[in-house]
Amino acid sequence: MTTTAAPATAPFRFFDVQVVRARRVSTSVVRITFGGERLAELASGGRDQRFKLFLPQPHQDRPVFDDTGDSWYAAWRAQDPAERPVMRSYTIREQRHAPREFDVDFALHGAGPEAASTAGGPASRWAAGARPGDRLTVLAPAVEDNGGVDFRPPAGTDWILLTGDETALPAIAGILSWLSPGTHAKVWIEIAHDDDRQHLPTFADADITWLVRDTTDGTRGTHGTGGTAGPDAARREPVLAAVRAAELPEGTPYAWIAGEAGTVKALRRHLVRDRGIDRRAVKFTGYWRRGATEEDLIAELMAGAAAPSDED
Repeated sequence: MTTTAAPATAPFRFFDVQVVRARRVSTSVVRITFGGERLAELASGGRDQRFKLFLPQPHQDRPVFDDTGDSWYAAWRAQDPAERPVMRSYTIREQRHAPREFDVDFALHGAGPEAASTAGGPASRWAAGARPGDRLTVLAPAVEDNGGVDFRPPAGTDWILLTGDETALPAIAGILSWLSPGTHAKVWIEIAHDDDRQHLPTFADADITWLVRDTTDGTRGTHGTGGTAGPDAARREPVLAAVRAAELPEGTPYAWIAGEAGTVKALRRHLVRDRGIDRRAVKFTGYWRRGATEEDLIAELMAGAAAPSDED
């Protein structure tokens, strides 16, 4: 199995990009292709490569920054919230060099032309109405080995465990495409609708279970191969219920879990406490949190950064 260590630095640069095309790939996902003059300098590390995407405010035709230098974050925080670009983290679904462009899959979370104006978040609403020529800014890597790649199985890993919801699907797709031939992977993916399933090419020996929330009676349920669990647990947290019920392979695993923060936390607890997996072998990321907007999470981070430490 291929393994990599995290780099000491994370060189990222700002790129001005525009929408080349937008395509609805399923009920819940729209795939947007971005192009730009300097994209020859963008170097995705593949796997779960994340980057920062900046949206303009509704009255702007492009994001407006006070500073895009080394002090960009402090300057961004200090901007008037009504003028400050809306910042979100996303995964590069695929990068191409001829032509120079990259794809990003946006989970719509109910946003769309017929939906209420409050459905989804700012990025979902923007993606639902994106048109060729729309302009954005991204903060993306300029070298392939960068700090925006989290999936790094250590030497001695025998098999891979992956879980996520539709927000983590692009990263899971990237990870599966990166895995070496013969690698054994157990994968659980929660999606909103049956047509949200995607073809996930991989050289790995991957056992993929799709967990579909949208059932005929409107409840949250599970579909696919793998273990079964009680109906109440499956409807409430289908990924957690499926992993708890699963028979896992022997050997040393490396787990990558992402999606809703509460579910991710519960999954990590299960893998470490109940399954005895070394906590250092579990990479976990909360892409979103039920009942909170990303602005709420950013505000919490800002407050935490501004708060004095116990040593002050």
